[in-house]
Amino acid sequence: MTAFAWGAPPARARIRVEPEDFRVIEELGHEPDGDGEHLWLWLEKREQNTAFVATELARAAGVHPRQVSFAGLKDRNAVTRQYFSIHLPGRPDPDWASWSLDGVSILEASRSSRKIQRGRLAGNRFELVLRQLDGDLDALAERLQTVCDHGVPNGFGEQRFGGNNLARARALFSGELRRKPSKNKRGFYLSAARSLLFNRVLAERIAEGSWNCLVSGDVAMLEGSHSWFQADPEDPEQQQRCAALDIHPTGPLFGEGEQAVTGSAAEIEDRVLAEEPALVQGLLQFRLKAQRRALRMRVRDLAWAFDPERQSLRLGFGLGQGSYATSVLRELVDYESV
Repeated sequence: MTAFAWGAPPARARIRVEPEDFRVIEELGHEPDGDGEHLWLWLEKREQNTAFVATELARAAGVHPRQVSFAGLKDRNAVTRQYFSIHLPGRPDPDWASWSLDGVSILEASRSSRKIQRGRLAGNRFELVLRQLDGDLDALAERLQTVCDHGVPNGFGEQRFGGNNLARARALFSGELRRKPSKNKRGFYLSAARSLLFNRVLAERIAEGSWNCLVSGDVAMLEGSHSWFQADPEDPEQQQRCAALDIHPTGPLFGEGEQAVTGSAAEIEDRVLAEEPALVQGLLQFRLKAQRRALRMRVRDLAWAFDPERQSLRLGFGLGQGSYATSVLRELVDYESV
């Protein structure tokens, strides 16, 4: 995604100079109920992969890795806090306080009758430090207020395409992938393909100035949910709700099923999809079901502070499930990730 919603960033900065410069705190939206077969662990990991931590927890608890669950993958090059659950039917709590896990600190433990479900979380809270600021910092302060008031495009961040996932998706679809991928890896490849199509639709809507407003044939999504409905851009109440970030226009997570949009919205999506026939056919081949994703994200409780010398900037904000902090940062600064 190359288009900017609010113009080119007015400043430059470096991110992730230290792992502590990129902190992520999971907001699950529900808590363990205190009793049951599942041990919930609230932990902090530093420069560790989420899936690797799950494997290490299984090893320490003496269970199969399938018995360890988490809601979502978190950044590796960061300090993150999130829940994991371990299924321990008929077993007492292990001595988790004695476990020695590299880069992991277990902060709390509690029992629950439910395991943690993948994808079931409210969102994440981010605490970031941007260093070596350079550029028009007064304009950056104005940009921060704009983002606070009006949100940013809800594009998939570069992490979604890491590890050549997109190239491997193309090879998978063309039959040129040398080895059959695991189910998990195949999921990454398919997600990368869908994400690219979504980002390109979003870029078209940004170019046309409609990423944050309703057009004919649009499908709108309620803020903070995955519920959507056929929108009416001629309805003043709906346009007012859209301006207030209560509802958002959506784009396609392409797959099987009837196209949800019509009119101008469908014309844009059809144009983008026609440019990537191999990805479209490949996704249909693997029978993914069509879904929708909001084109815009609200940046909740955005707060910022420059250091006295204005060499660094501290940011704090919350995002809904599936939204990327780097998609916020790209509207603020031209950043280099260390």
